[in-house]
Amino acid sequence: MLNNNHFPILEIGDWVKGNLHSGELIIGYVESLSNLEGVAKVTIVTSDNKDINGRTIALLTNQLKRLPAGNVTNKEQILFLIDLALSTGDEEWFNELSAKLHSINQLVKEVNA
Repeated sequence: MLNNNHFPILEIGDWVKGNLHSGELIIGYVESLSNLEGVAKVTIVTSDNKDINGRTIALLTNQLKRLPAGNVTNKEQILFLIDLALSTGDEEWFNELSAKLHSINQLVKEVNA
């Protein structure tokens, strides 16, 4: 969906990437929005500048690109996302991913039995 300025409309919880004015790449998720002002507060999960990881900073929405929702297809991806859920403190997501991992492990046990 696009707004009047042809930028994607972001929502709270969206994963985004962008570049700071100083050029550093950031990846994080939207904590809050002010669509009228075109500002999003983003919690940085990873960045070229390790000093800002974990901080929440305000960015113009036109500096950000929404990351597509990915489908997890293998155990390694789930393990990576579990680490990410732990680092962001997202208990609900952690539980969801842990259940998927458990299902995969059960399937492997059944196939190898």
